[in-house]
Amino acid sequence: MTKVKIDEPKVWFITGTSRGFGRVWTEAALERGDKVAATARNVESISDFKDKYGDNVLILPLDVTQPAQVENAVKNAHEYFGRLDIVINNAGYSLVGTVEEAKTDEIRAMYETNILGPVSVIQAVLPIMREQGFGHILGTSSSLGHYVVPLIGYYCSSKWAFEAIYESLAVEVKSFGINVTIIEPGAYATEFGSENSLKFSENLPQYESIRNMVFENLSKLERGNPNATAAAVLKLVDAEQPPLRMFLGSHNLDEIRQAYSDRIKVWEEWQDIAAAAQG
Repeated sequence: MTKVKIDEPKVWFITGTSRGFGRVWTEAALERGDKVAATARNVESISDFKDKYGDNVLILPLDVTQPAQVENAVKNAHEYFGRLDIVINNAGYSLVGTVEEAKTDEIRAMYETNILGPVSVIQAVLPIMREQGFGHILGTSSSLGHYVVPLIGYYCSSKWAFEAIYESLAVEVKSFGINVTIIEPGAYATEFGSENSLKFSENLPQYESIRNMVFENLSKLERGNPNATAAAVLKLVDAEQPPLRMFLGSHNLDEIRQAYSDRIKVWEEWQDIAAAAQG
């Protein structure tokens, strides 16, 4: 199959479209005439897409932690539209709790959604995209895929893993004509901070002071408008040579420059000892 023409409507498959970025990007794609397989755990939350956009949207129930359901959703989307041009792994949530507080089952459940779920989607779409000879796999990470905030260290760790998987994927599939991009938003006024997108571990009183500090700092963050991200994502998927990584927001670059500068400084300070360990 030849690559989709620039002026031809693109076919998207997006997870987590019920709210936040997933909903914004789904709406933006449909508004410009593209076709979208929109997925969510609760399809009632996205039924309005069908009412508004008709056959250009396919509503699919999807819990990304269920590999068989992922396979079925991808198969149905491909059969319905005939191809898959753009796949966005967007579903995810944050676990709030210190390293000591979070229980193993809570951590595992978050990793199932934030890491293994996207892997299931990638593994399901790759045979299709290889056969097509083209495609673009994107994923919603975070600026926290490069540095950490106390209290959500496990969430940050899931994004660090997400970034590593996508970076490796980019090299592995390049020869098949498949592009890979990691989208890294900063702080936005989405429902990500709502009870539907956060899970809380049991609090230990010993961490009360750091908890208060983190929540106070988070409350002061300047949050972007999620609707303003649509134009950037559309430009990204239309690019002939899309980047491996793209920030969303105006503060990310300064924060990450500082994080890497601090790391390099420490590595350099200890380089003599590190080099001596070469043997």
